[in-house]
Amino acid sequence: MEPTHRLDVLGHYCPVPVSQTRKALAKLDGGDVLLVLTDDPETVHDIPNLIERLGHRMVDVLKEAGEFRFIIEVGP
Repeated sequence: MEPTHRLDVLGHYCPVPVSQTRKALAKLDGGDVLLVLTDDPETVHDIPNLIERLGHRMVDVLKEAGEFRFIIEVGP
């Protein structure tokens, strides 16, 4: 699934990645796919919890070289 939007919050720590992800998702339409790039280890728990509460779908979480890539499909 290819992202249609990208949010780069590398170098920012909690609560910035989660709050910026929430703001970005609020601007998107159902079916859009958001790629979130972060290096904050807390986001491994916080972003999936946010996505579940908001009713979106976590497509994938990739971990590589200290960076995390969350691929999120926006719900209806």
